This record gives sequence, C-alpha cells and structure tokens, in this order.
Amino acid sequence: MQTSPLLLRLCLLLVAAAPFRSAADPQILTPPSPLTPAIHGPKLFGVRPGTPFLYSIPATGQRPMQFSAEGLPQGLQLDPTTGRITGSLAQAGTWQITLHATNALGAGARPFKVIAGDEIGLTPAMGWNTFDTYGVRVTQANILAAAHAMVDDGLDQHGWTYITCDDGWQGARGGPLNAIQPNPGFPDIAGMVAEIHGLGLKAGIYSTPWVTSYGRRIGGSSQNADGSWDPSFAKANPHDHSQKFPFAIAQYHFASQDAKQIAQWGFDYLKYDWAPIHAPDAKEMYDALRASGRSIVFSLSNNGLYTLLGEIEGVSPYANSWRTTDDVHDKWAHITNSAFGEDPWAQYARPGHFNDPDMLVLGVIGWGHPHPTHLTPDEQYTQISMWCLLSAPLILGCDLQKLSPFTRSLVTNDEVLDIDQDSLGKQATCVSKSGDTCVYAKPLEDGTWAVGLVNLGETPTTVTVNWATLRLAAPQVVRDLWRQKDAGTFNGQYSAQVAPHGIQLVRVTPAH
Repeated sequence: MQTSPLLLRLCLLLVAAAPFRSAADPQILTPPSPLTPAIHGPKLFGVRPGTPFLYSIPATGQRPMQFSAEGLPQGLQLDPTTGRITGSLAQAGTWQITLHATNALGAGARPFKVIAGDEIGLTPAMGWNTFDTYGVRVTQANILAAAHAMVDDGLDQHGWTYITCDDGWQGARGGPLNAIQPNPGFPDIAGMVAEIHGLGLKAGIYSTPWVTSYGRRIGGSSQNADGSWDPSFAKANPHDHSQKFPFAIAQYHFASQDAKQIAQWGFDYLKYDWAPIHAPDAKEMYDALRASGRSIVFSLSNNGLYTLLGEIEGVSPYANSWRTTDDVHDKWAHITNSAFGEDPWAQYARPGHFNDPDMLVLGVIGWGHPHPTHLTPDEQYTQISMWCLLSAPLILGCDLQKLSPFTRSLVTNDEVLDIDQDSLGKQATCVSKSGDTCVYAKPLEDGTWAVGLVNLGETPTTVTVNWATLRLAAPQVVRDLWRQKDAGTFNGQYSAQVAPHGIQLVRVTPAH
C-alpha cells in the first residue's frame, strides 16, 4: 500500500515533536519545510562595484515557483523562473530590496539589502569543501557530482552556496599568465566553474603562499624566478611547522598571476592555507584579489599550532574569515576545543570578517577513507548549533551524495541557520558557567537573543539561563529553534533538561 504524502508529512511532524534523545539512533528534530513559499538565506549581501553579481534566492516550497523583487537597482536582472540575480553595479551604494516568491499555494517575502562597496562576504559563507571527503585525491568529476547533489537534495533552497575545491587540483605553473594550472584530473576547470554557476551555486578554490601546499602541490611562491619547482623537494613533514622549505614562503611571489587566473576561470572564493599567518602575506593576496575584477571571498587557513590572536587585528581587515583552531575531526574533544574557547576572538567578528573554527564534521566523511561521523547525534546538534551561535562559516565536509535524512535535517533547519546568517554579525560568548554546563548568548539584529544551553558532561543535566544575565527584565518568550516551536513565556529564567554533550538552542523575545 502506498503512503499518501499528507500522511508522510504528518509522521515527520510527529517525529520532530518527540522528546530529545541521546540514543545511538538519531532523532530528527527539524520539521519538514512547508509547501507554501518561504525565502531564506542572508538579508545582507555585499559586492564590489564593477564586478559580476550572482545571487540565487534560496526558497523552499512547492515548485514551480515564480520570483520577483521590489527595488532592484539598475544593472541587476532577476530571472523570474530560477530566482537568480545577475549583472553588475557600476557605482557604490546601498539598496533595500524586497524579494518575493509565489507558487500555487501562496507567497513569501523577505527583505534583502545590497551594499556595493569595499566589503564583501557580509554574512558567513555557507557551502561545501572537498577535503573531508576526498583529501588531496579530488577530481573535477567529484566536484561536479557534489554540486549537482547539493541542488538535487535542495540544500541550495536553504542558503548553501559555495562548492570549494581544496588542495589537490594543482598541476604545474604555466599558461599565458604563468599561473598555477590544473592537473589532468581537471580537464576543463573553466567549464567546471561555469557548470557550477549554471546550477545557481558559487565556486571556490584553494592555494597557499608557500612553495608547496600541505598536500605537496605547487604553491604561490618559488625560489626560482620562473616559478618552477622540483617535486622531489617536497619531502619535509608539513606538520612540524618548522618553516623549512618547501613549507615556507620563498623569494619570488606569484599572487597577482594566480589571482588573475582564478578570476578568469570565474571563481568566487579562495581558501588560502599556510601557517603562521602574517598580515603582509595576507594583504598581498587580498590586493591581488581586489585587482582581479571579481568579488572573491577570501578565507584564511590554517592557524594550526600557531596562534593568530596576537596578529588578528592587523590581519582581519584583509580577510572575510580566518581559522582560529587546528583542523577539526569527528571527535568530541575536537568539537569542545574549537567551540568553547572562542571568546577572546569575539571582538573581531563583524559583517564581512568572521572567526572560523573549521568545517562541520557531520554525515559521511573520512579524508579519502569514508565513514559515518564518529560524533553522536547530540554532539552533531551541538556542533552546528555552536557554529551558528559563533557566526562561523558553515562549510560541510561530508559526502553530499550520501546524505542521510538525519544529516539533511541538521543542515536544512532555517530557523537555526538564520542565527548564523544574522546581519548584526556578532559572535556569541559564554555568559554563565557552572560545572559541566554553560550558556552562550548572541545578540541579534532585531533586538532578540539566540541562546545555547550546553551540557558538556556525561549525564543529562538541567541548564538554566537567567534573564538578568542578558540584562532582560520583562517576561520572555522562548522558542525552541530545532523544533521550530515556542516553549512558552518565562519570568526571570528558563531551564531545560539537556542530554550529555548536547545543547538546546533557543531564541528569546520580549513577551510584549
């Protein structure tokens, strides 16, 4: 007997409303998206004047769907069928736009501010990176398969945008610009980018100012004036951070050539990877990207065993994000080390400039040896909740062709993702701590608060947030963001039972 769609949706809603469990079988808390149109994603978007504009309106709901916009500035065009906004803005300025989506069942709208100026990447990047699935053994076919999977599974409807090729694509230096060229696994890298753009997504790529990357591929500097290198030279251990060649920046630099090349191919995002990070090296590539003719989001990695905190004030003007931690693997200790030591970095988080505690280790990952994440379901809820509270880039590392219903539910909860994409760009900080429990709070643009009640311990525990801690006096409405339902109105404080290694993520709004 075939189950009706209405009955299936009702069952999913009942599952989402069930109590939080910490058992090995994952509990889906995210309700299914309604069939009526709802627009998601950032409410703030930056682009540099004179550079190509590409934005795909993320919207859930039954297809077909029609899109429109009020207040769209001259130079931009909206495709009413795909919801893609393209074109270019000739002059600096700010435009307040209202986006609309309609289908046979209803309509949805969302404010959207476009700022043409020096700053881009005004909200944290959301996307996918090849490394946690493929390591350095990545190919063009792998990337295109992931891009199609992102669209086929509807992640783009929730704001997931970037498809980034990490280390492993590089061949030798050459071409008209004497820039890094792809290896044979990338037979048509410009065509790959065009296909990604044709899906309404954006494309990212990887490089380093070192002579070679961590994966022993050619980098952005050389001891030879022509940029050539000897692969047998790359025999040192990159993980000792000894600053010995080839894991160091050499005499001759090629940032300008490489930036022009990735811009000609059409890339929208650059992950730039080395350690320790210093401001002059970051500025060199920043300037090259600014001169490339495209608005390319600039992400710095890898902080590694060095601390960038002492130099971040000088580095942050040049980067849209920067790593604050070592690489994150699917271990609870890695999550705690990355998520709960970020308070010293909070003062540097702002629109266009974000702290990055590394990628999300959800789903099937493995760095070339795939396996389901070793994080428990509660630990996975904690990771994505904390990353959203921290205004961190949300970069998936999992195999997008193997998304389970649970993993998909983790990355398609729009009320949770809205916390990460909030236009204020503030980072949550710890406002109270007691034993193995702590409370993180983040102010939001509309005057409300996002609050995470965290249990770091091994047994279920009650965690409490006091309104006085947030300087709130009036009764507050508490909304459970994972379940997308109000928990009630509370005077003075709110308490919740939280599973081991778990979190309850709520939004706190004045009752009036």
